[in-house]
Amino acid sequence: FICSILFPFYWMVSSSFKSYAEIGGRHPVYVPGALRLDAYRELFDPNDPNFQNFGRNILNSVKVAVPTAVIAVILSTLGAYAVARLRFRGKGVLVNGILLVYLFPAVLLIIPLFAVFSQIGLKLGFSVQDNIPVLIITYLAQTIPVALYMLANYFRTIPAEIEQAGLIDGCSRMGVIWRITLPLSVPALVSVAIYTFMIAWNEFLYALVFLNSRSMFTMPIKINTIFNSPSPQPHVVMAASTVMTVPVVILFLALERFLEKGLTAGGVKG
Repeated sequence: FICSILFPFYWMVSSSFKSYAEIGGRHPVYVPGALRLDAYRELFDPNDPNFQNFGRNILNSVKVAVPTAVIAVILSTLGAYAVARLRFRGKGVLVNGILLVYLFPAVLLIIPLFAVFSQIGLKLGFSVQDNIPVLIITYLAQTIPVALYMLANYFRTIPAEIEQAGLIDGCSRMGVIWRITLPLSVPALVSVAIYTFMIAWNEFLYALVFLNSRSMFTMPIKINTIFNSPSPQPHVVMAASTVMTVPVVILFLALERFLEKGLTAGGVKG
């Protein structure tokens, strides 16, 4: 089972160091004859005749993924706390409505979102195409419902008496959230941050629709462009995929203990 999971990752990394003859041959080559860096030079070396300027695509992905994760954590924290702790009219309808949004597949929402933002852009004077903030908002629409649900369930596992003691001692509601609830919710917050970051980091469809300029392409769009180029470059595709995957793997391994705690507690019904 472990081998079946790790083998595709090994094949991707090893293929990024193969020559075109090795990766494009009739018989599979499991171990490259030499660790060639030709594919990585094509991605990052400006002196290479087939330079892809992949560093710019990495930066674009960072510009999209990091703000998406930060904003999603902030908004879902406030919303989840209200759902878990406060009483207000229409609370049940609101919660069910938020989850209902997530039931719609992303492909179903992309046309309405594009049409809405296009109309807003016409009135306010901005273009929807190649607009990073607009793309971030579309990702927030996809990630906040689940993030809010995860955090709300986690907040319910925190004894309300602890927060009530803080209120009695003179803390404001925001003070209780900042000084008591958030420190106790670090595993869940990390889980939500990783979840939203990975969605934005790997997302392809929305980026393909909203980004037209090559200088604005995120990594998934650039990899698709290389893959569909007239001259096949499978070793370059594998190198770009490795560059895109390794940071996420490192992030996951570094924060695994928080992720496991957050997902486990967040999955308990309060």
